[in-house]
Amino acid sequence: MTAKARYERPLIKKLESNMPNKFGLRTEFEPLTHIDGVSVDSLIADYGSPVFVLSEQKIRSKFKAARQAFETRYPRVQFAWSYKTNYLSAVCNVFHQEGSWAEVVSGFEYDKAIRHGVDGSYIIFNGPDKTEEDLRKAITNNSLIHIDHLDELYMIQDIARETKQKPKVAIRVNMDTGIYPMWDRFGFNYENGQAWDALNKIMFSGLLELVGLHTHIGTFMLSPNAYAIAASKLANLAQRVQQKYSHEINYIDMGGGFSSRNTLKGAYLPGTDTNPSIDEFAEAITSALMNSEYRPKTPPLLILETGRALIDEAGYLLGSVIANKRLSDGRRATILDVGVNLLFTSFWYDHKITPAQEFTSYTEDTVIYGPLCMNIDVVRENVSLPLLNKGDKVVIHYVGAYNMTQWMQFITLRPNVVMVDLDGKPHLIRKNESIDSIENLEEIPTHLSHFEL
Repeated sequence: MTAKARYERPLIKKLESNMPNKFGLRTEFEPLTHIDGVSVDSLIADYGSPVFVLSEQKIRSKFKAARQAFETRYPRVQFAWSYKTNYLSAVCNVFHQEGSWAEVVSGFEYDKAIRHGVDGSYIIFNGPDKTEEDLRKAITNNSLIHIDHLDELYMIQDIARETKQKPKVAIRVNMDTGIYPMWDRFGFNYENGQAWDALNKIMFSGLLELVGLHTHIGTFMLSPNAYAIAASKLANLAQRVQQKYSHEINYIDMGGGFSSRNTLKGAYLPGTDTNPSIDEFAEAITSALMNSEYRPKTPPLLILETGRALIDEAGYLLGSVIANKRLSDGRRATILDVGVNLLFTSFWYDHKITPAQEFTSYTEDTVIYGPLCMNIDVVRENVSLPLLNKGDKVVIHYVGAYNMTQWMQFITLRPNVVMVDLDGKPHLIRKNESIDSIENLEEIPTHLSHFEL
């Protein structure tokens, strides 16, 4: 006996024969039923819904491609994995196995890198909030400290006087690269002379070893030329230090901020078609450095703190349909068990959403909501999707960056995270939360421990 065909209600849509939409006359969909050979159904069956899934193969391939893009253009290149992008231990260790250093922006991240076994001399310590304890630890471990402001500079000098150690430092430089708003809250400004003033203070003190220059001009950058401008300005600072003090800068750190293939909200075309490739960023940066007037005996090491562009596409968020409904204006709304508490980047991106099972060719513009009892829990404000039914599975793409560090335990608990290894075997790399894991951190005062209703 053949199974009864599933009913789908007829949909009437007005056609404008002479006015195709920006994506053409028809939207094509393909289901994503497997990730690196592992079925979506089995992943949800084994690890629950929702569940984050990371592809080790894709992480390694993206890293190798980025390294090749820079190493074929410049003689000395070093990547430093951005812990704030995704600091799950399994993820960090994949990058460290590939030869990446650690780039951290807090005492917590610094301690995590040390626990992972990263030698202190291969840890770059960024960020505006480094406590005295953090700085003492970094100095003792011979880490690279990127100074963010004068108060931090003076604190490091005081520690150096006391301990008789000579910390290895760089300064973070902010600058006008033609991208607005300009990121000038971090570091010392190039144009108004703050950066040059800080460099002179370091050199005149004789207490610190100036080893590098650092910048991070923005996030999800779409202009490789902005990096060329930044690299030229850092090279100019290095040249001035060389001329005045006969002191060579060992490295130039261009930070991160390269875009992934995600689509920014409000973009007219999808990011997969328009966002610059890693080769375009590499060409802009390396050409600017080599064409600058800075000519040390040894070319400075080029450091990249790339995060998003190396991990975003390796991450998937698997979820299930809870329900469908019609809004008061007639729009179709689909509710998933995935909300903005897990998918923080849905505030920035129009994430691609793909059904994980076969479907018919009928589509409808749909609002995708999460499960939270909050009106802001909107995963996609409008997306053309096939009709999904309760219990159907979906895959949300390009979620590897920031979602596993900025997620919130809010209304629901955070789910399992799985990594599929190079042989197609899934591994649980972070357990889901439970009520015990939340309440174990709480303390109830004695007078509040009992009540009667």
